Amino acid sequence: MLGTVNVLPGAFSAGFECDDFELLVLSTSEVFEVKAKRRKSSSAFKEGEKIVFADLKENDFVVHKTHGIGQYIGVNTIKADGVTKDYIKLKYKGDDILYVPTDSLDNVRKYIGPEITNLSLNKLGSNEWKRAKEKVKKNLREVAEELIKLYAKRQKMQGFAFAKDTPWQYEFEENFEYTETEDQLRCIEEIKKDMESARPMDRLLCGDVGYGKTEVAIRAAFKSCMDQRQVAYLVPTTILAEQQYVNFKERLKEYPIKVAGLSRFRTAKEQKEILQKLKTGEIDVVVGTHRLLSKDVQFKNLGLLIIDEEHRFGVKAKETIKQMKESIDVLTMTATPIPRTLHMSVVGMRDMSVIYEPPQNRKPVRTYVLEYDVEVIREAILKELERGGQVFYLYNNVQNIVKKASDISNLVPEAKVDFAHGQMSGSELENIMQDFVDKKTNVLVCTTILESGIDIPNANTIIVENADCLGLAQLYQIRGRVGRSETQAYAYITYRRDKMLSEEADKRLKAIKEFTEFGSGFKIAMRDLEIRGAGSIMGEIQHGHLEQVGYDMYCKLLDEVVKEMQGETLEEEIEIQIDLDVSSYIPDEFIPNASQKIEIYQNIAGCKKEEDIQEVVDEIIDRYGTVPKEIENLLEIARIKNLAREKFVLKINQRGNNIIYYFDEKKFKVEVVEKLMRIYRAKIKFSPSKVSPYITVKVSNDFEILNECKAFLGYL
Repeated sequence: MLGTVNVLPGAFSAGFECDDFELLVLSTSEVFEVKAKRRKSSSAFKEGEKIVFADLKENDFVVHKTHGIGQYIGVNTIKADGVTKDYIKLKYKGDDILYVPTDSLDNVRKYIGPEITNLSLNKLGSNEWKRAKEKVKKNLREVAEELIKLYAKRQKMQGFAFAKDTPWQYEFEENFEYTETEDQLRCIEEIKKDMESARPMDRLLCGDVGYGKTEVAIRAAFKSCMDQRQVAYLVPTTILAEQQYVNFKERLKEYPIKVAGLSRFRTAKEQKEILQKLKTGEIDVVVGTHRLLSKDVQFKNLGLLIIDEEHRFGVKAKETIKQMKESIDVLTMTATPIPRTLHMSVVGMRDMSVIYEPPQNRKPVRTYVLEYDVEVIREAILKELERGGQVFYLYNNVQNIVKKASDISNLVPEAKVDFAHGQMSGSELENIMQDFVDKKTNVLVCTTILESGIDIPNANTIIVENADCLGLAQLYQIRGRVGRSETQAYAYITYRRDKMLSEEADKRLKAIKEFTEFGSGFKIAMRDLEIRGAGSIMGEIQHGHLEQVGYDMYCKLLDEVVKEMQGETLEEEIEIQIDLDVSSYIPDEFIPNASQKIEIYQNIAGCKKEEDIQEVVDEIIDRYGTVPKEIENLLEIARIKNLAREKFVLKINQRGNNIIYYFDEKKFKVEVVEKLMRIYRAKIKFSPSKVSPYITVKVSNDFEILNECKAFLGYL
């Protein structure tokens, strides 16, 4: 009924509108703005998993670290002797099936690599997977050698050690008008720690579009200026250079810090004056394009180089940056790290800070991917104008952009339309952008010049024409130009009606529609890898090697090779197995959605300490309500697994009333047996097997098995 609000149970990750029925459906998370808590530790990135892997879907290829490449079939609930558990069902070569306990889900990763429809599955029980890994490791030695040289060179470098924060630094940070997220604060501290070290900083700051990377950079710049060291802020486009120049100038205006902008927006005379002042030290911070890397740019005392989206600079510019890294601190920022950059951080060649969480009250951009329809476009523009907002209309064709702007004016006479492109003169472009900022115009038809960093909070609808001609990461950056305030933003990603899309274009458009939630930058980077292929990570690698094992295992193997060649002793990763007669699963009635269920299983399996477990508990309560007994049992098993790892217990099995603990023979201490004999008396039996010594403990039927296990491990 019209005007009625109904509250109904259901499993929607996001709401939707249906104009035909005058119906608006909202999910719980949209009404109450419930957000899943995110792991804050940077080490979570080094472990790899949560950031770079999309949710598993049926028939996706996966990599099990022990058994190799298989295919995900689904979640199977198995009941036996009154005990219920969930297992992940994986298919292998020859229709072999592997059931993976959900508490071991951290052993399974989605296969990331060039998309291959007929990817060869491994055979269970064979040596195929082991041979594939050995072959890849053999081919990685040359790359590892290069990495070791880079790492050794970096360790020996001597740079400037900045002083601790000054009172002005504290005052400057207190004056920030917004509340920082926990991630922002952590990243700022990590960067400051690097700056205070004598080794030149080479840190990558990753955070989604609009997550506050600029404020982190400004604080680093302020710290540099407090030590009388100059700062160069390098951006890929002229418009972004101008906007960031204004941001820096506004943010630093209360302090005796001189800021300049160096790009083609400046006349030759102005540029000459800026260059002179940089040389004499009269300018503290300069914001500019690749012009900053020219030979005639000389600094009196450069201390910090900040680079926005390094991968958008050319080979020559990157070579100059590489030379600069040897003597000064460098902070690189990105929203969608390219696989090579991501990889360099995984194996420790670069330090990395990640901003996972969005600013408060930020809403994901509602994204529609559709054939171009003038009526839909007109309605989208009018809808935005009616609420006092502004529209970006992306049309990436300089030759026809004037006609397109005229067409939009005719389509929506109520709109004040202007156009902009990169071939305009600096002053003309500056005036057009200023008119848009001042709301003298409300629809801006423009090329991809808006891709990097233009921040206009009142512009909350973006329309992209011929989106199939743009790259995935590019589309993601473009969409990030809206939704930079508390206002709900909309993106209309369109392609020409009746056009036959290429397979790659179709995948790109599906991906941009799929990845609308916050923090999708890493997923976009990985999906881009799938679509375009791996190419080369260090310039030496044929991507066939990556195909054989997937991106995650590839990085892991390279990390192992690097450590081996550095003489480090690699400890074998032990897969701890726990098989107890306890129902431990996520009931369908509690979480009906399969992908959400997988996500929670992954989070539980990835818990390495009590703090992680508490975060998962908070997340479950926030999203779904009171934790049922079956999930409590899952969490207890995670605690037991962590204790077992600490005490060198490899496996815990239950046989009737007996619990059997199998130990690592190399690390087992026989003297603990005497202590256990005193505690358990006749209930314990020790079997000193050379392969894996084990202890059997008899328990009574009415005793809490999980508590018994925790108590036993606590005595060790």
